[in-house]
Amino acid sequence: MSSIELKNVEGGAAGTVELSSDVFGIEPNVPVMHQVVVAYEASMRQGTHATKNRHNVSGGGKKPYRQKGTGRARQGSTRAGQWTGGGVIFGPQPHSHALRANNKMKKLAMRSALSGKLADGELIVIDELSFEQPSAKKAAAIIKALGLEGKRVTLVVPDDDVVTYLAFRNLPKVTIIGTSEANTRFILDNAAIIMSAAVAKQLEEVLA
Repeated sequence: MSSIELKNVEGGAAGTVELSSDVFGIEPNVPVMHQVVVAYEASMRQGTHATKNRHNVSGGGKKPYRQKGTGRARQGSTRAGQWTGGGVIFGPQPHSHALRANNKMKKLAMRSALSGKLADGELIVIDELSFEQPSAKKAAAIIKALGLEGKRVTLVVPDDDVVTYLAFRNLPKVTIIGTSEANTRFILDNAAIIMSAAVAKQLEEVLA
């Protein structure tokens, strides 16, 4: 087990919490993390870019001039690629950019990312994070109390905690995601990651 200081919303110490060494205490596998992040970002590409080839552009039905006797190279259409206004040769066409990463790799990458964050002191576990009603002012005060004001922060909350999501969603440089949305890219792409002890235990159950 890995022990980490538990903090409260005022930024003070609230004891310690034991985290699984199998999830938060492994040697980070950098190549797997890189491969999984690349696969994730590639899958986010829409792949809708397209150009028109000589069959799609309008015009060009008539042969521009006779085949022989002009001294120029023979041409069959003014919409061939070498003509101004012609089609694009070998241009991009809609297709999927998705790359494959299996579940074993994804879990290893997430465990590596969480372990790296803990080792670098960029993982903050708080005892409880709850709002009676959305309050951006209170949310900003929590970020400031934790010493993260002005830094890029990722906050992981339970999927059904809508009130907390509404409180933090408009804060600059703060990305808030549900537990089911947590992935290697979101864990790594920040200066610190915040989660409650309950969320940390939930991630342990998923990644164990």
